[in-house]
Amino acid sequence: MEGNEALKARMVESGFTQAELADAVNADLRIVGYEGTVSDRTVRNWLTGKSRWPHRRQRTALEAVFNCPITELGFIPRRKPTRKSPEAAVLRRHFIAATAASLTATAAPGYAAQPRVGMNDVTRLQVKFAALVATDFRYGGRRAVESQAVALAEEALTLQGHGTASQRVRGALYGCAASFTSSAMWAAIDGRRFSAAQSHFDRASSLAAMSNDTAIQFRIWSHASSLYRHMNRLADARAASDVARALPIARRDPMFVSLGHARHAAIHGHAGDARAVQQSLGHAEEAYERADQNEQRPVWLAGVCDRSELEGLALSAHFSLGNYELAEAHAHRSLSLLRPGMQRDRSLVRARLAHAQLGQGDVDEAVDTAMQIPTEVARHPRVQSILSDFTHALQLAAPHSLVSQSWDEYNRYSRRDP
Repeated sequence: MEGNEALKARMVESGFTQAELADAVNADLRIVGYEGTVSDRTVRNWLTGKSRWPHRRQRTALEAVFNCPITELGFIPRRKPTRKSPEAAVLRRHFIAATAASLTATAAPGYAAQPRVGMNDVTRLQVKFAALVATDFRYGGRRAVESQAVALAEEALTLQGHGTASQRVRGALYGCAASFTSSAMWAAIDGRRFSAAQSHFDRASSLAAMSNDTAIQFRIWSHASSLYRHMNRLADARAASDVARALPIARRDPMFVSLGHARHAAIHGHAGDARAVQQSLGHAEEAYERADQNEQRPVWLAGVCDRSELEGLALSAHFSLGNYELAEAHAHRSLSLLRPGMQRDRSLVRARLAHAQLGQGDVDEAVDTAMQIPTEVARHPRVQSILSDFTHALQLAAPHSLVSQSWDEYNRYSRRDP
């Protein structure tokens, strides 16, 4: 029995393990109200060719996850025997033609009735956005997440041109399109695809302006500050951060204030300004204490503005400054507060923690920490970049030690592409 090489190639390209693809398909099924029953065994049957044509709902979910027709994933439709007689086919054609003629005759002359787009359509898109955000929190900057976000943004914009809607609904649809595009932007940043991220930023910022949604504008400009920080364009990073922090919602809601200051601290750390780091982290902590934890906020904010995120940004700032002891303390606090599903963030924190321990001369402990990062998550572009720097620093600190040799061997055999 031949295996499904097309699906295998798509999974490798997107960075999915069997279990992770099962989770992604189940998440899409739950969006439309079905129980997610796909397991890693189901995926294994797809890969081996044992199951060559999944259930209709699973096919639809797979198309959404990979943003392509099901046949491009190596699945082969079953041939169905036709039982209809030629006479039945003729009668069916006559019936369809007569029905169409009847509908045309009763329609208003000159145009077809326009469907009405309402807040139910917006709510449906917002449910999909929540599922997309949850996938991003777990897996990070995969091309599949970026592609799915772009497709969902187009779905929101398509509704603008295929129906009548109130001004309120049109603004909400632009907000949905901006939200999806901002997720595509972050997936590209997270995957270190900076040119694509810049393109998504240009699109997202214009959509957000048409939506008049200052919360999504904050997310987009805050992402832009991270993009420019990763590109070492610190003046642009500060300017984008200032735009985000000057928005009305960032002055009104202490939770937005807190996140804005914490992300600004990471920029100061990258610039080597220790005094500004301390000030920004102090402002972030004070604002967080003032924030109403029970207030309803956008779904994307719930995952990026909690104690673990503030500790993680403080870790990033002090790590950049070379304050390795403080960085280690923030890393341990962040790890203790991270929710179980945040695999990408947990691995990023562990990678920085290992490097901070190495910076203090704790070579054995540092290597042990780095080896705790799951192999599949270690291939994440940002985690991989930190571990590459860690490897270089380890070679300088203990070039011929047994622990350095152990790490090199571990890298060679455990972190190879599947």
